[in-house]
Amino acid sequence: MVSVIAVKNRKNEYVGFTCSGHAGYDEHGRDIVCAALSMLVINTVNAIDALTDCRMTVTTDETDGEIEVIFPDAASKDAGLLIEAMLLGIRGVIEEYGSAYATLTMKEV
Repeated sequence: MVSVIAVKNRKNEYVGFTCSGHAGYDEHGRDIVCAALSMLVINTVNAIDALTDCRMTVTTDETDGEIEVIFPDAASKDAGLLIEAMLLGIRGVIEEYGSAYATLTMKEV
């Protein structure tokens, strides 16, 4: 199962998100749920990097299917909007394929 956790601070600003695991919808290389979630997350990281001035630290582990994004100064308004778009897509994938393959958790720190 893929687990996505989005983290906000008390000011309602994103301070990071993680995506880890494998969906298990189909065999490796044919798993459309994993591919959709990976595309959403990676595209969001790339968009934040290319389209905003927001500082972030990105850590990945392809073996475990993990990506962690930390915003040391909290995400900018533009980066926050891109994250919201990513979460909208993730919710759509979960709605379509079910929570047996992916979960989304919102966390406040």
